[in-house]
Amino acid sequence: MSHRHLPALRGAVLALLAAALFGISTPLTQRAGTGVGMFTTAALLYAGAALVGLLTRQPPEREARLQRTDLPRLIAMAAFGAGLGPVALAWGLQHTSGTGAALMLTLEALFTAVLARLLYGESLDRRVVIAMVLLFTGGVVLVVDQGRSGTSALLGLAAVLLATMAWGVDNTLSRGVSERDPGQVVLAKAVLGVTLTGLLAVVAGESVPSVTAVAALLAIGASGYGLSLRFYLLAQRAFGAARTGSVFAFAPFIGAAFAVLLGERDLSAWMALGGGLMLAGVFLHLLESHAHEHTHQALEHDHAHTHDDGHHDHHHEVPPAGPHSHPHRHELRTHAHAHVPDAHHTHAH
Repeated sequence: MSHRHLPALRGAVLALLAAALFGISTPLTQRAGTGVGMFTTAALLYAGAALVGLLTRQPPEREARLQRTDLPRLIAMAAFGAGLGPVALAWGLQHTSGTGAALMLTLEALFTAVLARLLYGESLDRRVVIAMVLLFTGGVVLVVDQGRSGTSALLGLAAVLLATMAWGVDNTLSRGVSERDPGQVVLAKAVLGVTLTGLLAVVAGESVPSVTAVAALLAIGASGYGLSLRFYLLAQRAFGAARTGSVFAFAPFIGAAFAVLLGERDLSAWMALGGGLMLAGVFLHLLESHAHEHTHQALEHDHAHTHDDGHHDHHHEVPPAGPHSHPHRHELRTHAHAHVPDAHHTHAH
C-alpha cells in the first residue's frame, strides 16, 4: 500500500529510528558516566547533540528558520528536556540498573500523549489508542520483570520517572517547532542545555572527567540525543506529538535488549512478552489509515514542503525541485483523504 494511503508510515519509521538511538544511549550513558557528575554528564551529552545540530542545518530555501517568537518555547524545552530530564536521568542511572532505567522511560509516552491531546487536540482513534495501550502494557510487563530481579533502587527509579515527566513536557513543547529546520532546533536546544547544565556543574564543584569519559559521552550525546532528536522532530512533523511519543515508547525495550547484549542481564520470558506487546503496538501505528471529509481553513505559514502532497498548489515562477521552504498561503478547502495530525490536519474530531 502506498504512503498516500498510509500517511503514518513515514512518521512511525522516523520515530522508530529516534527510539533506537535513544534506547541504546541509556545503558551506554550508565557505563560511560560512571564517576562523572550528573550535571557534567548532561552537559556533555548535549554538547554532542549540539555538534549534530551544527552539522545538519539546512539553507533557508530548504527548511524554515527559527523565529524570535520561538525563543520562549526553546528556553522551556531546554529547561525541561536538556536540563531537568538529563540531570534526573544521570542521577537515576547512578542509583539503579541500566535496564530498570530504560524500562521506566516507557511512561514518557503516556505523559506525551496526554499533553498532546490536551494542548493540541490531536485525534486518537481506536487503532491508535489500542497501539498506545499495547506499548504501555508492554512497558509495564518489562518493569514487572525488572522488579522481579530485585536490582532496582526506588530512589533511582523515581529520578528516572521525573526525567520522563520532564521529557513528556519537552516533547509536547517541541511540537510547536517541528516545522522549523530540525538542525537549528537541535542546535538551539542543545546550546541552551549545555549552558544551563555546565553552569550547574561549575556551581556544584563537579570534577573534570577523564578524556575517555568526555569522548564517550560526546559520542553518545551526538547519536542518542542529537540524531535522535532530529528524527523525533521529523516524526512529529509527519504525524503529530502523541503518535510520535507512543512509537518512541519502544526505546525502553531497545535499551533493555542492548543491556542484555552488554551482559547486564539475561533475556527472560517476561522481557520477550513485553517486547512482543510493544512490537504489536508499533505495527498498529505503521498501518494507521484515518480518512474522512475535512475542511482546511485559510492558513499562511512557512515550512518545508513539496507540490505533490495534495495541499501545496501555489504558483512558482520557476518550479522548485524537491522539498523547499518559503512563506505560502493555503486557501479554504474541503476534501477527503487519509491523514494524520500533521501541520495541515489539526481539525477537531
